[in-house]
Amino acid sequence: MSLQIWIWIIVGLTFAIYIGIAIWSKAGSTNEFYIAGKGVNPIANGMATAADWMSAASFISMAGIISFIGYDGSVYLMGWTGGYVLLALLLAPYLRKFGKFTVPDFIGDRYYSNLARTVAVFCALIVSFTYIAGQMRGVGIVFSRYLEVDINSGVFIGMGIVLFYAILGGMKGITYTQVAQYCVLIFAFMVPAIFISIQMTGNPIPQIGFGSESVEGFYLLDKLNGLHQELGFSEYTSGSKSKLDVFLITAALMIGTAGLPHVIVRFFTVKKVSDARKSAGWALLFIAILYTTAPAIAVFARTNLIETVSEKDYSSMPYWFKKWEDTGLLKFDDKNNDNIIQYLGDEEVNELTIDKDIMVLANPEIAGLPNWVIALLAAGAIAAALSTAAGLLLVISSSISHDLIKRIINPSITDKGELVAARISAFFAVMLAGYFGINPPDFVAATVALAFGLAAASFFPAIVLGIFYKKMNKEGAISGMVVGILSMLFYMTKFKFGWFGGGSSEEWWFGVSPEGFGTIAMLINLIVSLTVAKFTAPPPKNIVKLVENIRLPSDDDF
Repeated sequence: MSLQIWIWIIVGLTFAIYIGIAIWSKAGSTNEFYIAGKGVNPIANGMATAADWMSAASFISMAGIISFIGYDGSVYLMGWTGGYVLLALLLAPYLRKFGKFTVPDFIGDRYYSNLARTVAVFCALIVSFTYIAGQMRGVGIVFSRYLEVDINSGVFIGMGIVLFYAILGGMKGITYTQVAQYCVLIFAFMVPAIFISIQMTGNPIPQIGFGSESVEGFYLLDKLNGLHQELGFSEYTSGSKSKLDVFLITAALMIGTAGLPHVIVRFFTVKKVSDARKSAGWALLFIAILYTTAPAIAVFARTNLIETVSEKDYSSMPYWFKKWEDTGLLKFDDKNNDNIIQYLGDEEVNELTIDKDIMVLANPEIAGLPNWVIALLAAGAIAAALSTAAGLLLVISSSISHDLIKRIINPSITDKGELVAARISAFFAVMLAGYFGINPPDFVAATVALAFGLAAASFFPAIVLGIFYKKMNKEGAISGMVVGILSMLFYMTKFKFGWFGGGSSEEWWFGVSPEGFGTIAMLINLIVSLTVAKFTAPPPKNIVKLVENIRLPSDDDF
């Protein structure tokens, strides 16, 4: 069968499964809509958490970034995996015991202030919209290539699908849909990796294969380093980023993870704190399968790409090359009119422009794998993007319906009314998310990294100090969150959007990238919070007792 038929069959089948699950698990109450009725099995929740976690950034973009920047791409592996461990082991059990399933709700109650709650809602919306922009962009990229529509149309299709099952089923529908999506995405990610590992190294385990000798008798990484040097690129296994920026990006991704609202809510969908811990462990295992494979995918894709296109006749390029050209994500500019592709590190003479986000998707095509494998990868990429988009959509709708309307604007609203408000909020949220997906600030993983920086700058100090520092008061938390988020927004918009006079990478403050500035903004938040708290009234005694209580183990913890 042709590739297009395979794509329609496999993608269509997975969509039918997602929609079927959404109808089966329709939410009938706010409890089911927000936290799936607290009835999810820890293993299923671990799988759903992994799917939520492994977004378009992890599936599509992370290996693509690593394939281009090599060693420097390790910041994403270290930051995202380390961050999840930090969240799961340090913060999630305490937040679960506190009993507030949204970050704004926790902050509002812990800091005994509706102003704190409102600021937290504002921060949650900014973080979530930035994050979801990357997911919608990922969906658009997949659809533009495999369904042969333009990227914008792809974004609209993705909006329609995710809106359907997120509005209908809420967290209950999203959770069970994500279990299915995890199965699809991990199978789709691993099958091509295993095929290509056998093809290039003879080893069926990608994690081992990319560090092994190729079938030609050379170590694959040595071969890739040689290819890079020949073409004028920096050596693949050596980094070009400053150690300071590497540290700050890794830290921003780690602490940003610990403040991500859509991940935290996952620990409320199980019955007990002990189940939350179990699901965290399962999720880490499920996540590790993909994250340990990504560097191998990056090496395989980069090596195959260079050998396929470099110094080759443009007219002899395979079918996949022309198809990716049609999307606008792959461009050949024949500067010397010789019809030969010069893919070089020197921008003055380089003739090939490759979007980082296409590397994983194009990888099986470059390697000449069967059509069903290519179609499977397309379905997996869509699953990864949609799973996270749905989780973020729920955060946005719950922040508006529960934290703003229910807790501040209209406390007397009925359960049914709140559910309607949540669904309406989700509808408008996906419309706005679609706009950001069509007009993203950067490629997928970088856009997501900015969201992590925003989460680090706003939420992390308020959450950590709220749990571990009894003297932290509302004035300190509010001041810290406001200063932190504004600092990050200023730096991000200045160097990513060109606002406030703009600036190039040479003008970064102390050489710190926008992705790494989240750590600086978090430290500013922390300093402001502690300073203001020191010179203002301490929290009430009942709040101090509340903090002490959540730090003490109970029968529910085991």
